[in-house]
Amino acid sequence: MSNDKKRSALGRGLSALLENSETDVTSSSGSSPASPGVVGSVAQIPLDQIEPNPFQPRTEFKDEELKELAQSIREQGIIQPITVRKMGYDKYQIISGERRFRASKLSGATNIPAYIRVANDQGMLEMALVENIQRQELNAIDIGISYKRLIEECDLTQEELSERVGKNRTTVTNFMRLLKLPPEIQSALRDNKISMGHARALLSIDDIGHQLLLFKDILQKQLSVRDVESMARTEGAGSKKSSSGSAKKPEGLTFEYTKIKNVLSSHFDANVQLTRSSNGSGKISIPFSDDQDLNRILELLNY
Repeated sequence: MSNDKKRSALGRGLSALLENSETDVTSSSGSSPASPGVVGSVAQIPLDQIEPNPFQPRTEFKDEELKELAQSIREQGIIQPITVRKMGYDKYQIISGERRFRASKLSGATNIPAYIRVANDQGMLEMALVENIQRQELNAIDIGISYKRLIEECDLTQEELSERVGKNRTTVTNFMRLLKLPPEIQSALRDNKISMGHARALLSIDDIGHQLLLFKDILQKQLSVRDVESMARTEGAGSKKSSSGSAKKPEGLTFEYTKIKNVLSSHFDANVQLTRSSNGSGKISIPFSDDQDLNRILELLNY
């Protein structure tokens, strides 16, 4: 190689070297189908040269769906290439497409088409999260977690995040607020037992115990989103009235007493009220909707 050629290559920087199949020291040489191509291109890469992404936002892959995708790959091949970053000589790491990668292994394939990129860990995390957020099958909780990770781990503002994912700030905020719900409700949303509309209505209730009671009603009575929104509004109105309608405000409950109140509410499946004065006295109130509901509560009390 002449001095002019050396200066030209070095002047273009490391990226230029990696994009040149002759100077790419981390690529295999040769033109066989198993040999990876140039950074930035699509190449057939052996599956055994690829490792999973440690920053993968999705943690669950359903066996039945993987089997269905594997069968599709056997019949039609991979339609959308995965994206990998080059780690070294014949070594790659998934940026996005782990589901396709797993299904390809399951199908018995030996190679997979892949876009080859170079990125540092933070860049890879950002690309993986943004890529996965765009996928239709990603549930609302996983999207919320991905948004949260982009802000916290990639040091993005909400404005920058909204630009990255192509969503307005209100949408981003709504997804992240879902992570404030109790774990039981988050799990139900993740498993499609309730909709995002149900979850957003529950978020308008401040008291966790009341959230959980209404959540149980959603599951047991198959309440619509409109029903839940109406009940949540009533709950909110009652809470404001009780806090502003009396001159004498009841003493706020401590953490322990709030926990007792929530346990009682859960046990009786009712909106149990517990009040306590400064001298230690107090009152527990268990509401019921009709005689049948009263008998249910009495049975729980072994009456």
